[in-house]
Amino acid sequence: MAAASNDVLSWTNQDSRESSLFNSWGVVYRFQTTVAQNGQSLTTMWRALRPNKEDRIAKLEWAPNGGLGRVMMGKQGLRMSDLARPDPAIYNARSFTGPDGLQYRWRPSTTSVDIVLQDPNGVIIAFFRPTRQTRYQIGDVYGELHFIRTAGLGTVMHPPMMDMVTLTAMLYRFCTQWNL
Repeated sequence: MAAASNDVLSWTNQDSRESSLFNSWGVVYRFQTTVAQNGQSLTTMWRALRPNKEDRIAKLEWAPNGGLGRVMMGKQGLRMSDLARPDPAIYNARSFTGPDGLQYRWRPSTTSVDIVLQDPNGVIIAFFRPTRQTRYQIGDVYGELHFIRTAGLGTVMHPPMMDMVTLTAMLYRFCTQWNL
């Protein structure tokens, strides 16, 4: 599974809630988490539009116990658990409904250490590949998010699908890290 360099985002930080995703162009996505005085954690997902200009994609309000809470994407509110539904048929798989109304599934690859994203037909449209910690000027990288531009309907590189893939990849990583 190979992709052009711009189709691969290097993912900083082991805590996916406080990380940046970048390529040769620069930072493409950024997750920034703050904790309010009442202990409520809030993660904001940003997408770079151009240098020094970002657009807020989502706000994630974590549950008081550190578990899954709610997501606001634009004016739409969703439960985080709806974006990372466990799939009882496949160990460690999580599914979600995409912006196109179709079902997608993150699951461990059967042939590598990758976590693959399958479209409703089982076609791999993206994957997360854990990597050895590598130091970059932007930060230490622990993995890569690969987008397969030509797979499926060919929409994986376009908002809002690319945003949803990145958001659900972050939630998948969080859920597996904390065994949720």
